Amino acid sequence: MRAIIGRELRSYYNSAIGYVFAAFILLFVGIYTMAINLKGYVSNFEFSLGQMSFVYILAIPIITMRMIAEEKRQKTDQLLYSLPMGMTRVVLGKYFAALIVLAVPVAIICFYPLILSSYGKVNLLSAYGSIFAFFLLGASLISVGMFLSSVTESQVVAAVLSFIAMLINFFISQLANLVSASSMSSFIAMAVLVVVLSIIIRLLVKSGIFAVIFGLVCEIGLIVMFISSRSSFEGLFPTVMKGISMFDRFYSFINGVFDITSVVYFVMVSLVFVFLTIQSLEKRRWN
Repeated sequence: MRAIIGRELRSYYNSAIGYVFAAFILLFVGIYTMAINLKGYVSNFEFSLGQMSFVYILAIPIITMRMIAEEKRQKTDQLLYSLPMGMTRVVLGKYFAALIVLAVPVAIICFYPLILSSYGKVNLLSAYGSIFAFFLLGASLISVGMFLSSVTESQVVAAVLSFIAMLINFFISQLANLVSASSMSSFIAMAVLVVVLSIIIRLLVKSGIFAVIFGLVCEIGLIVMFISSRSSFEGLFPTVMKGISMFDRFYSFINGVFDITSVVYFVMVSLVFVFLTIQSLEKRRWN
């Protein structure tokens, strides 16, 4: 695995990708720190991180678009399959290398609260809790981008898919609030969501039967739940969408709450999409 990590890190820093990614993150952190903390006379560094979290939507695709898509395009993924290690170690090696690239600007950001504390009183505990959550948010989004990179051979397509997925996740709670809080509206919205998920599963796994079975089981489950407890569907859709949003979970740290459930959620999202990436490569390997 160390050989994979070293290979990936060399590819990031022998090209401009690693440097561009770090500069992009630090540029926005610097701008918002200047505007909010220095010129705005606000001592809460976490507010700057909260305002610029959207930068991940643009920055993460930079390091994930080539992770596996480029291997498939150049056919070098065939060499990965022949390595004396399983796909799990290959994928984890790539993922850990991307985390190291993410950790570089985050490590530099850790000095910001200390610098600000020389000008006034800064809540270091809240600031560093937010920086930790900022890293976890990035780690989760990297796992999503890596998985999307594994389903295509084009870096451009991988970048676009990652951008769209993260943009939807960023605005998903606001979009969900447009749906009426009535039980019937939530039921219809959840039913439509199941259809959309079934279509996505069909496109990813190339199995119409599995997608149909998944959709039918979920729809029947929704109908049974709606009939047995209609009142439980009131406001359910906005609540579910807010729970899904990784950005909304990050904002709880900005508000000074170290949410353990959100930490677990970030870790679980990372594990799930790393697992899906492994399965995607295994499927291609045996095909």
